[in-house]
Amino acid sequence: MRPFPITDDIHWVGAVAWATRDFHGYSRSPFGTTYNAFLVKDEKITLLDTVEEENKDELFCNVASLLGGDLTRVDYIVVNHLEPDHAGCLVEAVERMKPEKIFCSPMGAKNIRSIYHHDDWPLEICPTGHVASIGKRTMQFIETRMLHWPDNMATYIPEEKMLFSSDAFGQNMATSERFADEVDRDKLLRALKEYYANIVQPFSPIVIKTLDALAKLNLDVEMILPDHGLIWRGQDCAWVLERYREFATAKPAKRALVIYDTMWHSTEHMAEAVASGIAAEGVPVKVMNVKNDHHSTIMTELFDSGALVVGCPTHNNGILPAMAGVLQYFKGLRPLNKVGGCFGSFGWSGESVKILAEWLDKIGVEMVGGDPIKVQNRPDHETFTRCHEYGRAIARELKTKIEAFS
Repeated sequence: MRPFPITDDIHWVGAVAWATRDFHGYSRSPFGTTYNAFLVKDEKITLLDTVEEENKDELFCNVASLLGGDLTRVDYIVVNHLEPDHAGCLVEAVERMKPEKIFCSPMGAKNIRSIYHHDDWPLEICPTGHVASIGKRTMQFIETRMLHWPDNMATYIPEEKMLFSSDAFGQNMATSERFADEVDRDKLLRALKEYYANIVQPFSPIVIKTLDALAKLNLDVEMILPDHGLIWRGQDCAWVLERYREFATAKPAKRALVIYDTMWHSTEHMAEAVASGIAAEGVPVKVMNVKNDHHSTIMTELFDSGALVVGCPTHNNGILPAMAGVLQYFKGLRPLNKVGGCFGSFGWSGESVKILAEWLDKIGVEMVGGDPIKVQNRPDHETFTRCHEYGRAIARELKTKIEAFS
């Protein structure tokens, strides 16, 4: 995509990755993504962020087209984040642009030295409150540590009422449009949730603190420009800030997710019976086979659910590898305020249900509904009835938790 004018002097110069479906090596991006970078033309021409290595030509062409073909006219580079999708071509950018200054956070300076091993770059280290003039405009820097790396920071240009937020408030959406108010809102919200659930979620307590800190700064913001996806403007700025507060607060939703793995369908049929009990209590439920859906897709469903129920047969005195992978992924993302339970079938040793219960404890899921259910070999009518009632009990406990949370 060609440069996009946000104002007369500020342009989007990033890259649209239409074909990308794998993000960060572990998360799906079904709508593609963008790698956003921005050029500010002032007395000191400033590039805010770069892009990943494979999209560097698009970035350099976009910048050059705005500067008469001369990349050395770039005076300053702002590095809000050192992850390779935002700084993958930083070394080449520095070599070709020869900036007077490179602005980064204190942790960013450490990362620059440990990732690129350059001690001779003209770094200006920017803790929260640091201000730099670029002419008619100033840049104010705000550290946003652990959203989602220690080096993250945001850059605020008060004269334009613009907050360049790095990863925060981003979404994986490849579009020809540049503003959030130009695309389907339901699809946008889905992408925002997917990004938060799989990237930002472990740091929800820090999100709350960061939102509170931003509020205390009393910034006049009319545009939030993340490094992925669409730009927020006008009333959408308050909208996305409120969505992030909701996401981080993690009020339990009246919705349940049942996930399972199975070999010969016994555990699958138990999952269906548990789900029927949940639905009988008026709680919407979704059932997912962990072999059929990517772990990041399952995580997004869990993010929208207040209950997680897990089923797996015993395999080699343990659980099946696909289920183990999903549960390990959940543990790392640390979802909050979930209730749940577990069930499974076995042939002779029967360890899976105990292992599942241990995993739920590690993830932070509150076990409710009574004792987990396990059955040897094939479930019968009595087992299905127990599974149904187990689902009902979990659903009732979920509704109680929702009431208490309110």
